[in-house]
Amino acid sequence: MSNQHTSLANGRWQTLSLAEQLANIGSEVERALRWKSQGNEDYSRLAFERALELLDLSLATKLTAAQFSELTRVREALVDYFMGDNLFSSTPKSWRTYFGAFTYLSRLRQGA
Repeated sequence: MSNQHTSLANGRWQTLSLAEQLANIGSEVERALRWKSQGNEDYSRLAFERALELLDLSLATKLTAAQFSELTRVREALVDYFMGDNLFSSTPKSWRTYFGAFTYLSRLRQGA
């Protein structure tokens, strides 16, 4: 998988707060969910892969043990939902709730 987010992979990602990173990951997850609900598996897969790429960029930053554990669990559950058997029983609503909190937090911090 090649980098779709080249400028982010070149160091800009590390300048974002963890909440901003997760909000951006959530945007890609939202796209994947929307395409999946519309029956476009190819576009859904591409958005999902971009979300994984961003998640991997986050995992490569300095994180506490708890943050690292959380992000690896999120990655595991995303892969399970989009590519596996959905053993965690994730739903579009649960993903929107999870990532929506980070979008809200990052907007609060930006004063929007």
